[in-house]
Formats: sequence, structure tokens, C-alpha cells
Amino acid sequence: MLISNAYAQTAAAAGPLDNVMQFLPIILMFGVLYFLMIRPQMKKAKEHKALLDALGKGDEVVTQGGIAGRITKVGEDFVTMAISDNVEIQMQKPAITLVLPKGTLKSL
Repeated sequence: MLISNAYAQTAAAAGPLDNVMQFLPIILMFGVLYFLMIRPQMKKAKEHKALLDALGKGDEVVTQGGIAGRITKVGEDFVTMAISDNVEIQMQKPAITLVLPKGTLKSL
């Protein structure tokens, strides 16, 4: 008697375009994320893999730790590097970041 009846409003019928518009910001954010972050990282990883596959005996390289040396032996997962006279170390292949031009170590 003192309380009036509450009636729900009828919702407008949602069309297929409305459903797409709800997900459009999420799709756009994923697209921007892909082109700004994921794609360049994948490209850099592919270039590093090509660098590692092209390693050969006699190449002058620099490791992630900053060690410069000449490759004396190339294995499946490891390389042996001569860093000084009669001093050789074994490094994992992925630790090599840069291949130097021939003769660079003599100028250091």
C-alpha cells in the first residue's frame, strides 16, 4: 500500500555489431602489444640464432660477460675460445653476443 511497484526497464536488443564493439579495445591492445613488443623480440631471437648457427673456427667473438676471444672449437652446445696464449675456456653458445671482424683482437 505505501510501497509503489518497481518495474524493470526493458533492455534494448543487442545486435552483432554491439558485441564486436565490446571486444574491440581488447583486440586493439593485443595488436599494439604484438607489433611493439612481441614481434621485435622474435626478430632479435631469430637473428641471434642465425649468428650462433654461423659460428666457425677462427671467428673472433664477444660474450655476454664481455670476454673477447677467438673460437678454436665449435661443438653442439659449447664452443672453446682462446682468450690468451695457452688459455682456452669453454662457453655455451648462447652466451656469445657479437662476432667481431677479423683482426680486431690484435688491435685490442
